[in-house]
Amino acid sequence: MNVVKDWAIKNLKGDPVIWFIVFLLSMLSILVVYSSTGSLAYKMQEGNTEHYLIKHSALVMLSLIAMWVAHKIDYRYYSRLSRLALWLAVPLLLFTWQFGVTKNEASRWITIPLINQAFQPSDLAKLALVITLASMLSKRQKSIDDFQKALIPMLFWIGLICGLIAMTNVSTAALLFVTCMLMLFIGRVKVKFLVMLVLIGIVFGSAALAFGQRSGTAKSRIESFFKQDEVPFQAKQSFIAIATGGLTGKGPGRSDQKNYLPHSYSDFVFAIVIEEYGLLGGMAVIFLYLGLLYRGMKAAAESHRAYGGLLSAGLSFALVMQAMVNMGVAVGLGPITGLPLPLISMGGTSQLFTGLALGIILSVSRGEIDDIGSPLANNYKERIKEAA
Repeated sequence: MNVVKDWAIKNLKGDPVIWFIVFLLSMLSILVVYSSTGSLAYKMQEGNTEHYLIKHSALVMLSLIAMWVAHKIDYRYYSRLSRLALWLAVPLLLFTWQFGVTKNEASRWITIPLINQAFQPSDLAKLALVITLASMLSKRQKSIDDFQKALIPMLFWIGLICGLIAMTNVSTAALLFVTCMLMLFIGRVKVKFLVMLVLIGIVFGSAALAFGQRSGTAKSRIESFFKQDEVPFQAKQSFIAIATGGLTGKGPGRSDQKNYLPHSYSDFVFAIVIEEYGLLGGMAVIFLYLGLLYRGMKAAAESHRAYGGLLSAGLSFALVMQAMVNMGVAVGLGPITGLPLPLISMGGTSQLFTGLALGIILSVSRGEIDDIGSPLANNYKERIKEAA
């Protein structure tokens, strides 16, 4: 036991609470995904019910490795890589929109040659935009009121990336847009400029809906949500899973609705969590995500550099807001979105980039050895508290 403790102290730097939360959610992910994919694996893999368990466990391990590698790197180096990643993401998003793999009437994936693995460019674009926006905000703190020099470049990138993502994935684009709004608020951008960003978002969003692939789906899902007499099939099966879970649940692997609920291993995995682990299990998961947000914001508030604080705050907001939206959809608090539950849902690139984002947050919590503090750090700490 002491050997494990000594190894963890030596190799797992940064906030230990974040590491603990990630390990708990990762273990839960393996259990729930194995349970919810058993029947699917039996049908699709000729009786090999462990197929998705092995695949998902490998992806979870890969995301943890990516998290470990990312947390070992000084977070200041990510600002140098993010702009290159952003320029790379633009043609990838355009290519995916026109020539990507189509699933559920949306082209969100491209297949990587040789390894034959699906890749979702929007995951790269989201991470690159948050990092770039944090870097741009921190560098422009002294001239943050200069609309032309400070804000135009940021508004351009936000509108472009969110607009391109919205061509195939409206919910992801909307969530990323809200994250950027929060980052601008924390970065001391005036409210009148935030209103301008909303107008830009409306323009780019309208264009994306007009020329994109998901306008009809987005409209129908919103209409279905507000029509109380017409509950979509997915939502109905999710409600049944939650209602039959009770206080303590049916037990691991004993879900019945996993055989009826579409995407029970991704979009509606939270319903399976409640069915098998009960209301208490569902509440525990919510508190784990809130704990992750708190520790991420704590790292932001304690960072001596504006860039580190903005970076940790932006990534923490992005991850936890997505989790809350996913869980809200499962319990009927919002229209169906198709967003996975970070750290729990079965996924490919989403799992990997979630690990990278958490690794960067941990890198911020580690601090910098040669950091002597910055007078700009105090400017955004009050905004962090207000946003939280």
